[in-house]
Amino acid sequence: MTSTDSAATDNAQKAPAKDPWDLPDVSGLVVGVLGGTGPQGKGLAYRLAKAGQKVIIGSRAADRARATAEELGHGVEGADNAETARRSDIVIVAVPWDGHGKTLESLREELAGKLVVDCVNPLGFDKKGAYALKPEEGSAAEQAAALLPDSRVTAAFHHLSAVLLQDPEIDEIDTDVMVLGEVRADVETVQALAGRIPGMRGIFAGRLRNAHQVESLVANLISVNRRYKAHAGLRVTDV
Repeated sequence: MTSTDSAATDNAQKAPAKDPWDLPDVSGLVVGVLGGTGPQGKGLAYRLAKAGQKVIIGSRAADRARATAEELGHGVEGADNAETARRSDIVIVAVPWDGHGKTLESLREELAGKLVVDCVNPLGFDKKGAYALKPEEGSAAEQAAALLPDSRVTAAFHHLSAVLLQDPEIDEIDTDVMVLGEVRADVETVQALAGRIPGMRGIFAGRLRNAHQVESLVANLISVNRRYKAHAGLRVTDV
């Protein structure tokens, strides 16, 4: 057999490339939302629960979480952050940036082994508007990965309007969700979770080292929203 024939045989034996849109069924997973009483967390919890996902929202104050859960309906439960982390398969981090590191550090044990989805945007504000901050680790997601060595950290849900997420009159959220992570299976799980919300798609956008520019883009969207009185989102074309 010639070397050319051998190469052809090897190529024929290779498995076909995986369809990037062949995503797992995540409908049975429990989703916890840390910071679930804030605008972004509350909106995500509402949309996922409305789509049929089991959702627990967490807060430093369990009573506040339970009150918000009752307000949201759709079977949402409320608990303190630690219980939320323990009971969930996927944990979305939607806490304010100034409490991000401290919150995750305090939940390291409860988040061990969990799939963590960081959607925090490190931003500053002054008279000129919003601007991106650069964490020492490179991004909020990379800070989460550093603080949670026993968790599987991804990044997603950065560019969603809390106003649209919480509006019960809106049936679909017309946007794509950029998902970043180190392990393909974890990224695909988060993509599938995003796709549970009508109108959304989850799009792979690279590894965590690319999270900073994704988080930073929110500053640009805030400027768009202020100029055009809008709730801008993103669409990735040709995929």
